[in-house]
Amino acid sequence: MNHLALELNKILEETVAYRLLSDLGKRIYFPKGIIAQSAEAKKNAHRANATIGMACRGGKPLRLQVFAEQFPCFTESESVAYAPTAGVEKLRYLWQDQILRKNSLIAESDISLPVIVPGLTAGISYAADLFWDVGQPILASAPCWDNYSLIFEERREALLKGIPFVHENFTAATSALDLPAIEKAVQNEAKTGAVRLILNFPNNPTGYSVSVHEADALVSILNKAAEGGAAVLVLCDDAYFGLFYEKETYKESLFGKLANLHKNILAVKIDGPTKEDYVWGLRLAAVTFGCKGMNEACYEALVKKMMGLIRSSVSCANTPSQYAFIKAHDTTGIEDEKRAYFDMLKQRYELVKHFVANHKAPAFLKPLPFNSGYFMCFRIDGIRAEDVRQKLLAEYGIGTIAISGSGNSDYLRIAFSSLENHQIEDVYHRLYELDV
Repeated sequence: MNHLALELNKILEETVAYRLLSDLGKRIYFPKGIIAQSAEAKKNAHRANATIGMACRGGKPLRLQVFAEQFPCFTESESVAYAPTAGVEKLRYLWQDQILRKNSLIAESDISLPVIVPGLTAGISYAADLFWDVGQPILASAPCWDNYSLIFEERREALLKGIPFVHENFTAATSALDLPAIEKAVQNEAKTGAVRLILNFPNNPTGYSVSVHEADALVSILNKAAEGGAAVLVLCDDAYFGLFYEKETYKESLFGKLANLHKNILAVKIDGPTKEDYVWGLRLAAVTFGCKGMNEACYEALVKKMMGLIRSSVSCANTPSQYAFIKAHDTTGIEDEKRAYFDMLKQRYELVKHFVANHKAPAFLKPLPFNSGYFMCFRIDGIRAEDVRQKLLAEYGIGTIAISGSGNSDYLRIAFSSLENHQIEDVYHRLYELDV
């Protein structure tokens, strides 16, 4: 094993993070090679810098005129230069400030400085590389985002275990989250010495977020496992963070409750501006670590391992995207515009909620609880969701997403976020009146 990896492991060996590292996680490191040496030269090479593989003139990267015209608000360094492996430093601190501002339970000392990655998918994939070996389980909601299967099962050959997060017999007076099922699954994993799970609220595909009571209960379940001695890893997939439409919904990330809860719990927040700031194509996200008792050196060791994964795959996140976000953040009126977009999405949610509450669904459809995000989801019983999807598409030109489930149940996801207000009632009427 490389001596740099051994040095990082030595720093981490007394923490739960070391217990949770995969074989690759233990082997990975950030080399003191071209990138590290170039960063050192950037600070201290006052006479000449002959380190980085970029063509320069007058101390600035060369830039073709056509690209100068495409990026009129960007300098050469902001548009065509390499970004640092862990991200532009200003953006890393900016995103940390946002996490602290939006999550009142977190102090700066509780968490690492975020690492910038090219999209939330990349962030989840790097976390999988760092913490999952072949055959190791990961608990996730059932149904879940289909990309989890590709990331964990196919890429890492881990074992994806679906938990029915949503209670089958929920009512307005009961918890929609199936806390007994979640507790049973966590306790079973805890017996092996480690619990690894991913929490995604607002959830894709169901569009459900936990209530204040459910958030506390879920944290209590995980704390109990940690108190029993299990190493607990929680990935908080906060892709749709902030899109909460109901008063009783817990409005912060569960990362805030977990980041300084117990020395046996390592929380990893994976979020970004993708949905929060309506910039899907910028492919920017952040990975942040939090664990009670971990100090700055431990966090830096985890960050360097994450940097090793980035360096060995994509090298760095997109430079113009990072500076575009930095510049946008400093723009007057951006929060008012984001609030207007939030209100637009909430209105679409309210229209769907009203329809579902006031129309009896056919026997093959059961709407699952939803209160946030972009989606709502139906459980399809007795027939294939794919058949429903194909029929809607062929007969009415309506596109939806079919999701295969376990047993006799499939799911149909509808993204109300992409429907105009006037389309919503028509789409749902067509579905409810479908002859299957």
